Amino acid sequence: MLNASDRAIVKSTVPLLESGGEALTTHFYKKLLSRYPQVRPLFNQAHQASGDQPRALANGVLMYAKHIDQLEQLGGLVAKIINKHVALQILPEHYPLVGECLLEAIREVLGAEVATDEVIAAWGRAYGQLAQILIGAEEQIYEEKEQAPGGWRGAREFKVVAKVAESAEITSFYFAPADGQPILDFAAGQYIGMQLFVGGEEIRRNYSLSALAGNNQYRISVKREPGGRASNHLHDQMSVGDSINLFAPSGEFTLVDNDKPLVLISGGVGITPTLAMLEAALGTLRPIHFIHCARNGSVHAFREWVDGLAAKHPQLKRFYLYGEDDGVSPAADGVGLLDQARLEQWLPADRDLDAYFLGPKGFMAAVKRQLKAAGVPDAQARYEFFGPASALE
Repeated sequence: MLNASDRAIVKSTVPLLESGGEALTTHFYKKLLSRYPQVRPLFNQAHQASGDQPRALANGVLMYAKHIDQLEQLGGLVAKIINKHVALQILPEHYPLVGECLLEAIREVLGAEVATDEVIAAWGRAYGQLAQILIGAEEQIYEEKEQAPGGWRGAREFKVVAKVAESAEITSFYFAPADGQPILDFAAGQYIGMQLFVGGEEIRRNYSLSALAGNNQYRISVKREPGGRASNHLHDQMSVGDSINLFAPSGEFTLVDNDKPLVLISGGVGITPTLAMLEAALGTLRPIHFIHCARNGSVHAFREWVDGLAAKHPQLKRFYLYGEDDGVSPAADGVGLLDQARLEQWLPADRDLDAYFLGPKGFMAAVKRQLKAAGVPDAQARYEFFGPASALE
């Protein structure tokens, strides 16, 4: 346990973290990944290059320092971190490596005059406390998943049993367990971790599960990203019959069980987790408004499937918005960007609703503002990042 002196010292570094946290975490990652290459598969190098990962860690370190004496104030941040760690199989032995490099980075970036031995010692104990919290929570989840029906711990071999092109950019992959045994059920909105080998190098990725676990299979739907190592490997190299190691489903971005109207809003490949959410919600009586935005019809995946559901389920209303009319695809309900007027037109009249939205960061930031302006309570407007979490404000 941290004593009062430790907490005071850690909180005293908050102004420095606010002004230089990103520089500190960028330096930390360079040190960690060069000294301990065995952890490189756990980090998406594209997020390193863009700065998203250092920014996300800087925010996490800052929030921890700010709330060191009231950790309950961290809210859902800890749950997000734990679930991401579980999906990538972060293990107890990884934490000392991170702690070592983080403390060195604090000393080197802040300087010996600021990062005194006393400061480093306090931060060492603070990191130790955080590590124990995360290790304990992650072990509990690992054990729960191992003991649950169809569950497992670590990597499990699956086979690609189907590969289906859903649009000009998105392809679905269906995975069945190689041992033929049952698989773990999951909550709509969760994702699954996978272990890939690209050019002889191991990388790990998380992908949203885009359908409920029917027929003892998992489905992910992957957009080909320009320069994306994992997505291009899956599109170009992964074929029916191939083997792949998967980690058990994880994630805290799931449907809240109530009878409020449900609004699912997605942009581009952000549609993937909303598909499983839609499938699950149709088993209830709640009204559902499904709003999807795409560049054009050629890249709009799952339109026919959603249209078919809407024809069968009067509770479901669907709206499509294309950034451009390609002149070939079936018409959308509008062309252009999702603006305030159009969103309010497509929302249920009752604004005491649950909204879930996913897509590019700029899209989500706009939707967050628009939902607030439309009168949707902040606590009922929920979103998830596909990459490292960051603020939408």
